[in-house]
Amino acid sequence: MEQDKRPAPPARKGRGAVTNNDSHRFNLPSRQADGDWLDDREALGDSPTKLRTQVTTETPKSILSFNTSPDIPFDRSINAYRGCEHGCIYCYARPTHAYHDLSPGLDFETKLFAKPNAAQLLRETLAKPKYRPAPIALGTNTDPYQPIEKRYRITRTILDVMLETRHPVGITTKSNKVIDDSETLAALAALELTAVAISVTTLDPQTARLLEPRAPSPVKRLAAVRHLRALNIPVHVSIAPVIPAITDYEIESIVEAAVDNGAQSVSITPMRLPHEVAPLFEQWLEAYFPDRKNKVMNIIASLRDGKKNDPDFHSRMKGKGPWAKLLHHRLAIASRKHGLGKARFTLRTDLFQRPLVKGSQMELF
Repeated sequence: MEQDKRPAPPARKGRGAVTNNDSHRFNLPSRQADGDWLDDREALGDSPTKLRTQVTTETPKSILSFNTSPDIPFDRSINAYRGCEHGCIYCYARPTHAYHDLSPGLDFETKLFAKPNAAQLLRETLAKPKYRPAPIALGTNTDPYQPIEKRYRITRTILDVMLETRHPVGITTKSNKVIDDSETLAALAALELTAVAISVTTLDPQTARLLEPRAPSPVKRLAAVRHLRALNIPVHVSIAPVIPAITDYEIESIVEAAVDNGAQSVSITPMRLPHEVAPLFEQWLEAYFPDRKNKVMNIIASLRDGKKNDPDFHSRMKGKGPWAKLLHHRLAIASRKHGLGKARFTLRTDLFQRPLVKGSQMELF
């Protein structure tokens, strides 16, 4: 296949994607970025062309998303936000922004959507007579503790409903801000209603800054693991994704650091590049790791049946071929060395208490 000879566009400090690559599945008209804005927090920096985060409030009519995927341990989830300011270049959720006629590139990390009525919608859903409880996952698409959570506190209000109704909830995040809700999480954990998975992709702060520019540092995430475990909250560490020739050498070190901070289990997910993530990631490689771009992409192809992505159930999470087997073998050895088993966080459903919704007939009793 002919290589693109065009020079890589310049990287933007503090952002993950290099461009707003507008070539995507829906063939919508190509458009230019809406311009550069000065960010109040960054105006004192050395670059006058920082993109400011914009947040749009939306009021959906439903909040639970259901799935029938056989390779994930939950069948329902809540995403309080669309888009994610963390800006992780590898994020598999980037393509969802194309549904809004926005770019999976810079738009995904700068033009966000928040759902302030999430907790109320959740209460109404849980109050329905036909609803049957099962663990709800937070953070399956975009991070529930990305920076704008400090302002909107939507995740916190969802957790309040979970505690009130004794409903099980699992959290996936790469932010130490999860400890802001330690009190609520500890109360849920005491009832065996929650577990937290914290993603640690690399221990190297420089690599983390390039991969996940606005996510908290690895040191802070590991400190969050330690903080949560001190409160008897179950914690899992996810090494996701493992990027060949860039972060794969760190598997054993991350396992050791996770155990040292109290993690009870560790898992890995090899790199995958669905839809528009592939060209964005290649641009990122060209900007930051041009010397090893071909090597990285060739190994990813070896993990994915010669392609950039494998959407098939089960194999999408594990990868295929010798490289995948080697990664999982290394994890198994490191886990045994540190006395780790597989993640088994069973959350209770038998404590569920259906909530009362204001104005409902149940308020009469």
